[in-house]
Amino acid sequence: MAAPTATYSLETFQQLVATVAQTLRGRALDGSLQAWLNTHYGAGSDWYAQMHAACADGVAQGWLCQRENGGIRWGRVFEACPALGDFSVDVVQMKNIAGPHHSHPLGEIDLILPITPGALFDGHAAGWCVYGPQSAHSPTVSNGEAWVLYLLPQGQIQFTRRAA
Repeated sequence: MAAPTATYSLETFQQLVATVAQTLRGRALDGSLQAWLNTHYGAGSDWYAQMHAACADGVAQGWLCQRENGGIRWGRVFEACPALGDFSVDVVQMKNIAGPHHSHPLGEIDLILPITPGALFDGHAAGWCVYGPQSAHSPTVSNGEAWVLYLLPQGQIQFTRRAA
């Protein structure tokens, strides 16, 4: 698989996400969906290579991961909408760090895009990880740096409040 050389725009990024997100509407967020995503759109696929290149271009152009706090870059790229299967789209860039604890009322679908070869997200290598409804975690990137694309059904996420 050759790395794409095209320059990606926000519109092209949206089209790439929509290719996958539109196939997810109504599907259970579980291990079988994770396996299906890794088979059809996983690391090693042309789609995956394009998404990795699009993230690199988006960060370089400034429309992706525009915010930064505590060593984590992030940004909501798109609000949930029908064109994206009613998922919101967020991308974070993390390097050997745990992010804020949160829960997923309707679940979360994550695409792990290592910047550093071998980087892991919650122990998962390059590809997809699916968390079911009512799951929770402190998202953690280890063994280097990675982008993680989050698809949230209806944009729902609940951050855990810290005690004062």
